[in-house]
Amino acid sequence: MGLLFTAKQSFSTWEELGTELFSFADSSTWWIADWLVYGEFVFHDRYEEAIRRTSLSYQTLRNYSWVARRFPLSRRHQGLSFSHHLEVVALEQPEQDYWLGKASELGWSRNKLRREVRGSLLMRQGEPAQLEAGSDDAASDADRTATSPTSTLALLDTTSTSEARPLNLRFSAEDLESLERAARRDGESIETWAAKIVRRAIACS
Repeated sequence: MGLLFTAKQSFSTWEELGTELFSFADSSTWWIADWLVYGEFVFHDRYEEAIRRTSLSYQTLRNYSWVARRFPLSRRHQGLSFSHHLEVVALEQPEQDYWLGKASELGWSRNKLRREVRGSLLMRQGEPAQLEAGSDDAASDADRTATSPTSTLALLDTTSTSEARPLNLRFSAEDLESLERAARRDGESIETWAAKIVRRAIACS
């Protein structure tokens, strides 16, 4: 239930202990995520009943399992936290690998990675990148709740002969995961698939 120091510790010992604790905390998030994926695959209906009895919110657990499915063990960066992976989970795999590689190479915090990714997306859409108000590189990466903000899906209608303009839509992590599954069934990227659905809705209106 807590951590009790029974003797005075040197600074180096205290610092080493903190490193181990944060490493353990982040590893346990991955363990919970993999536990969820296994339960969902093997136990189906009973799985949801079991996760409702845990201390974490349903949406948090869904985010955990989403990240674990998108990042199998072979693609996880050992030097980066679960939260780093959460920041890029909505991207296509090549982009995920690129940004995580940069974060690992340059020692970026989770918040630094978030700013770099969002700035790149804004530049791609022709908008000026802006720093997040109140962002702090020293913020904890051991984010136990992993409450992901809504993710932005930028649609670009490349089939039109007129000048293409991006449409930014915001979805929860769970909704975006459902969209990705539907797009994969049709063998298309999520952007192409979603743009097709929007055009179909316009044609039927």
